[in-house]
Amino acid sequence: MNLTDMGNLTTVKEFLLLGFGNLHGLQFFLFGIFLGMYVVTLLGNLLILIIISLDRNLQTPMYFFLSNFSFLEIWYTTSIAPKMLQTLLVGPKVISFVGCVVQFYFFGSMAVAECFLLAAMSYDRYLAICSPLQYPSLMSLHTCVLLASGSWLGGFLTPVVTVAMTFQLPFCATYKIDHFFCDLAPVLKLACSDTEIVEKTTFLLASFVTMVPFVLTVASYIHIVAAVLRIPSAAGKQRAFSTCSSHLTVVTLYYGTLGTVYAVPTATRAAVLNKIFSLFYTVVTPMVNPIVYSLRNKDVQKATCLLGENSKHPNLLAAKVSLSVFVSLAVCVL
Repeated sequence: MNLTDMGNLTTVKEFLLLGFGNLHGLQFFLFGIFLGMYVVTLLGNLLILIIISLDRNLQTPMYFFLSNFSFLEIWYTTSIAPKMLQTLLVGPKVISFVGCVVQFYFFGSMAVAECFLLAAMSYDRYLAICSPLQYPSLMSLHTCVLLASGSWLGGFLTPVVTVAMTFQLPFCATYKIDHFFCDLAPVLKLACSDTEIVEKTTFLLASFVTMVPFVLTVASYIHIVAAVLRIPSAAGKQRAFSTCSSHLTVVTLYYGTLGTVYAVPTATRAAVLNKIFSLFYTVVTPMVNPIVYSLRNKDVQKATCLLGENSKHPNLLAAKVSLSVFVSLAVCVL
């Protein structure tokens, strides 16, 4: 325990992540499962990035946002998974104070940016289906860059206030974090001063950055559904809906897991239950997203097949290796 006394207060220089506690011999089995899920997430999103960058037919606004989303997912899960895997393999793991701050900040940044990116992607689908003739001019490269940049900027700026307020608190209690990463609730439990202001400020910020994109996303899909229902032919309806089915699935998974996590108040939720809920949005959902976009998206499937046939492509080997390992691990994990 690395602590420095300052009068009646104690400055914490490091924390101890308790991880999942005593797993009664299951730690190696769970380590293999979660490692496989992490690798599937990395390879799946890497595959999507490679395919989009190599296929000119995918150089569209929809896949521009998808490439941003895949890049975000890589860093989103990487901010949590390595340290979580260490706690599974060797038990409670020390993380420095600075390391805890960095992990807390980057995870929050990626989560906020994901909300904004999902809203931008739904707006893109709304314009494509509801205003197809004006779509090329409305969703220009300049507009795409502005929406993506705004999503990333909003993600990086929003957690600054929460991080600053949380980690300036005096931590004069135990330095043990009963979680597998530096999450807000378990960190605040270590503070020896009133955390009400931090909790209220964080709640207001979190409500804004989740509810505003969520409402915009829902509004976009209400207009999309209304436009699709007005299409006279069944084939036309299916073709229109297929362009946004993958994104709608990802939106449902993301906000569904968030709703599950925050439906039960943290104060009345057991620590073990909090860890299980956290696994859904830190490990499971990021793994499912590239599977949805690669295995259910006809454009990505077609591009993958064309790359497989193009033996002269300079980056074909990387794409083939990523695809082979991704599919194999996805089958094993699922």
